[in-house]
Amino acid sequence: MQSPTQSPPQSPAPTVAAGQPASGSTGTAPPVAAQPEGRGGDGLEARLAAVKGEMDARLALAAVAYEVNTAHIETPPVDWSRIGAPPPPVAPVPAAPPGLAPPATPIAALLHRASLRLRTDGWCAGALVDEDGHLCAQGAIRRESGGDRHAEAQAMTVLLEAIRRRFGPRVESVPSFNDAWGNGREPTRMLEQAAILADARGI
Repeated sequence: MQSPTQSPPQSPAPTVAAGQPASGSTGTAPPVAAQPEGRGGDGLEARLAAVKGEMDARLALAAVAYEVNTAHIETPPVDWSRIGAPPPPVAPVPAAPPGLAPPATPIAALLHRASLRLRTDGWCAGALVDEDGHLCAQGAIRRESGGDRHAEAQAMTVLLEAIRRRFGPRVESVPSFNDAWGNGREPTRMLEQAAILADARGI
C-alpha cells in the first residue's frame, strides 16, 4: 500500500522591515517633483494688472475714435462774458404797508394809491405840490384821481372822517390836518386808514 503524496514544505517569505526596500528593488526611492513656492495672491494681482492694462488700452482707443468722429463738427465759440452776468437792476415797486392788501373798491383803491404816492414822491405842507415835486395828502389824492373830481371829493370825505375818528371832531379839514405835522408819517398813515374804512364800506 502506497502512502499519500506529500508536498514539499515551503520556506516562509522573508520579512521586510519598515522603511527598507523589498527584495529585488534597487534600494532607491523615485524622485519627487519639487513644488513651486509662492504667495497665494500673486495670481490674482497678475490678473488684475492684466485687466487694468486692457481697459486702459480700450479707453485710449475710444478717445482717439471720438476725436476722429467729431473733428468735422463746427462748434460756435462761447461768449463767456454773458455767462454768469448779473441780471439788470429792476426798479423797486412800492410795497403795501404790512397787513394792508390793495383794496378792490374804487375809492379805497384811490386812497391806497395816494398813500403810496406820498411814500415815493415825498410829503410837503402848505401846498398841493411844492417846487421839489413833493405832495400833501390832498395833492396825492388829486394826482391819483386822474382829474376825476367826484372821486377826489369822496376820498377827501372818507379821509376826513378817518382823521376825526382818530384825533377828534376838532380837526377842521384835511389840509389843516396835513399842515399841522412836521413830516408825512401821520398823513400817510391816515390815508392808509381811510383806505381800510372805504373798503369796509364797499366804496
